Amino acid sequence: MQKLTRIVTLSAALLMASGCSYFGVYKRDIPQGNLVTAGMVEQLRPGMTRDDVVYVMGRPLLEAPFDANQWDYVFRLEEAYGDVEQRRVTLTFAGNRLVDIQREGDLEQSIEMRPSDNIGPQVEGTEPFSVNPELQPE
Repeated sequence: MQKLTRIVTLSAALLMASGCSYFGVYKRDIPQGNLVTAGMVEQLRPGMTRDDVVYVMGRPLLEAPFDANQWDYVFRLEEAYGDVEQRRVTLTFAGNRLVDIQREGDLEQSIEMRPSDNIGPQVEGTEPFSVNPELQPE
């Protein structure tokens, strides 16, 4: 009888330790870095100042630690249950002027960012925000 109790206890412990792996695990898309599009890169021209580049592209994700004249804009999207897409634009400056633009990845392909609304458990006692049409000003 003790042997049966140990086997049942061990089986229950292993089943609980396995968690939800038998039923599947929820995954979501993981975007990281600066979203870089072809339209943004097309606006860049050699001779632009650093401020002009920041206006078009935003702040760079990486500034080379040993060479302040190189900025890297990196975007990585790891799709849930899918592929990984990477894009990289490396800008090189001479002083305050842009001199070189290097592209990696498919910038032409559009990326669909799925909304993260209503992800996770609903907190008891809360409702999604909605506007009552009767209370709207006319």
